[in-house]
Amino acid sequence: MKICYIDEAGCTGGLPTTTSSIQPTLTISGIFLDYSKLHQLTTDLIELKQRFFPKLLPITATHLDWIKAEVKGSDLRKRVCSGSRSDTRHAFGVLDKTTTLIERAEAKLVGRVWVKGIGKEMKGIPVYTSSIQSIYSDFQRYLTETNDYGFVVADSRVQHLNTQVAHSIFTQKFKGTGDAYDRIIELPAFSHSDNHAGLQVSDLLASAFITPIAINTYCEGHLTSVHVRSKYHLIKDKYRTWLKGLQYRYKEASGRSRGGIIVSDSLSARPGGEMFR
Repeated sequence: MKICYIDEAGCTGGLPTTTSSIQPTLTISGIFLDYSKLHQLTTDLIELKQRFFPKLLPITATHLDWIKAEVKGSDLRKRVCSGSRSDTRHAFGVLDKTTTLIERAEAKLVGRVWVKGIGKEMKGIPVYTSSIQSIYSDFQRYLTETNDYGFVVADSRVQHLNTQVAHSIFTQKFKGTGDAYDRIIELPAFSHSDNHAGLQVSDLLASAFITPIAINTYCEGHLTSVHVRSKYHLIKDKYRTWLKGLQYRYKEASGRSRGGIIVSDSLSARPGGEMFR
């Protein structure tokens, strides 16, 4: 049994100007994990928190209480750029350990990155539903290749948005021509990340790795805002090769490559491969 955990970083708000304080990208990513690896991933994540954030919980907290104390990827990328040598060293220590636990879990990565255009409308529901459908299609192919079945757990948003996303998958599973996702046993289950190591790791990937690399690649030189930090290149330089290798990619019958991280760049129409160069 495989599990796909989906989380996001950024927002669906449009970018009115080059100096807007609205986040310039939206990342929606999914990691594929074999159920047999979930216990070890959870243990590794708890140990990471205890090692790098020993004061995150009171001394009376139990070992399993640590899963609820989240380490947010957005905070880590800010620490890299803080100007404090100790903060930067600490953040990279956490990120290095995160790569280790992900590799140990043999996880695979897919997702969408939306780079917003200046003054262009960002249609939130279509963007989000098409991203989830893309991840579902990649997961379906992965399950077919591995001759397995799976289900999807997505970080919960608000109810009406969750319902729209679930319905977009429902229409593909129950259409008259057959189930497009017959190896995925249900519609996405929406949950809060507090007790899900998979969702927390997905957040770290989306927020601490993919988003700063995408902003450095596609927004640097085009936008001037609090979200475009020059030191994001440190994250890209250190992790771009690792992130590239983490992707699940495959070829269709036509020979076209699919999967991995797909980028829609509305600023300058640069391809997704630029993230790894």
